[in-house]
Amino acid sequence: MAKAYWVSAYRAVKDADKLAAYAKLAGPAIAAGGGRFLARGLPAKVYEHGLSERTVLIEFDSVEQATAAHDSPDYKAALVALGDGAERDLRIIEGV
Repeated sequence: MAKAYWVSAYRAVKDADKLAAYAKLAGPAIAAGGGRFLARGLPAKVYEHGLSERTVLIEFDSVEQATAAHDSPDYKAALVALGDGAERDLRIIEGV
């Protein structure tokens, strides 16, 4: 079974306090769902049409595991804490 990768790009952070509240809940929820943080932060370098925006890369054992972590009650609570505090693009991608 192929691994899966959860990629979040933060287009805008509107409220740092809400983002902090989200992070406090999201990290443990994602780890409990089997997620392993591989990278997070601003890019060291961007190329082509890349944007210098906060990016998070999380590895899971499968797409199903990543989806279950996202849809879990604990992660949903993190999303409630985030509310309108950030504009993000989140994708789950199957590894090759």
